[in-house]
Amino acid sequence: MPDVIFLSLLSCLLMLLLAWGFTNLPRERWQMLAVIPLKKQSEGQWLGLNLTYYGFFIATAQLFAIVLLLILLGAARISLVGTLAATAGLLAVCLPAARIVAILVEKKHHTFTVGGAAFVGILLAPWIVMLTEKTLNVFFPCSLPTLPVLAAMAIAYTLGEGLGRLGCISFGCCYGKRLRDCGPTLQRFFARASFVFDGPTKKAIYEGNLAGEPLIPIQAVTCILYCLTAVAGSALFLSGRFTAAFVLSLAVSQVWRILSETLRADFRGFSRISAYQKMGGLAVLYAILIAFFIPSPQLAVPSIAHGFGMLWQPGIIICLQLLWLIFFLVFGRSTVTTASLSFQLVREHL
Repeated sequence: MPDVIFLSLLSCLLMLLLAWGFTNLPRERWQMLAVIPLKKQSEGQWLGLNLTYYGFFIATAQLFAIVLLLILLGAARISLVGTLAATAGLLAVCLPAARIVAILVEKKHHTFTVGGAAFVGILLAPWIVMLTEKTLNVFFPCSLPTLPVLAAMAIAYTLGEGLGRLGCISFGCCYGKRLRDCGPTLQRFFARASFVFDGPTKKAIYEGNLAGEPLIPIQAVTCILYCLTAVAGSALFLSGRFTAAFVLSLAVSQVWRILSETLRADFRGFSRISAYQKMGGLAVLYAILIAFFIPSPQLAVPSIAHGFGMLWQPGIIICLQLLWLIFFLVFGRSTVTTASLSFQLVREHL
C-alpha cells in the first residue's frame, strides 16, 4: 500500500507540473529567469548575464532524478555511502560530457546535449558502480549490487530527462517539425496540441525561423513518455524486479530517442542518421548485454518507507541543495543571449 500511495502522488505531481509547463513555457515570458549586471557599458547602461528557466528546469529535473535514485536505493537497503560515491562519480563524468559531445557532434561550443551525456553515462555506469564498490571495500564493508543500482540509475535518468524537456520548451530548443509539413494523421492528432513559440531569442525562432509556426510538440511527447516510464520502472523496482526495471527504462528512452529524431527539425549533426540515433541504438544493445551477463541478486523486497528514512537526513538535504545550485550554474548561464540593463528611480516612491 505505501508503494501505491508513493507512485500515485508522484504521478499526480508530474501531471500537474507537465500540464502547467506545456501551457506556459512556449511563451516569451518564460525564457529568462533573471539578469545579473556584469559591467557598465555607458552612462546608465549595463551588460547583463541571462539566467534562464532552461537552467532552472534542468537543475530541478536532475534534483528530482537524484532524489528518486536515493529513495529507490534506500528502499532496497543499498549502502548510502556507496550510492553517493557512485552517483558523484557518474555526475563528474556526465556534466562535462554534456558540452564535450555537443562540440564533437554539432561543432557548437555554446550548447549542451543531454542525449550525449546520457550515452556516456550508460556506457560507464556499470564500471563506475563496480569500481566504487571495490574501492570502498578497501576501507569498510560496502555492498553495492550492480544491477539494482543500474536499474535505479536508469529510472532516475528517465525521469530527469523527461522533466528536463520542460527546459527545452522554455528555451525553444529540441523543437519539432512544422505541423503543415507532416502527414494528415499527425496534423489531425496534434491540431490542438502543437507548440507555437514567441520571442526572437527562442532557438526555434533564431535557428529555425519558425516564429508563429505550429510545431509538433515533440518535447511534450518525450516528457509524458519518459515520466510514465519512470513511474512504471519505479513500480517494477519496488516489487524487486530489477532487471525488468533496468531494461524497460533504457529500452523505452533510447528507442524513443531514435524515433523522435524523425519528428525533430533542429540541427542534429551532419549525417542522415544522426549520431544521437546511433548512440540510442548502441545503448539499447549495451543494456541488453548488461541484463544478460549481470545477474540480479536476491535482495529483500524494497520498502519505500525505508527509502524515505534514508533520504530524510540533514547532510543529504544540504548536499541536494548544493547539487541543484551547481546544476543551475552549469546549465542556467546563457552564453548565446545577452542583455542590456538600465536603472531608474521611481520618483513617486521617494
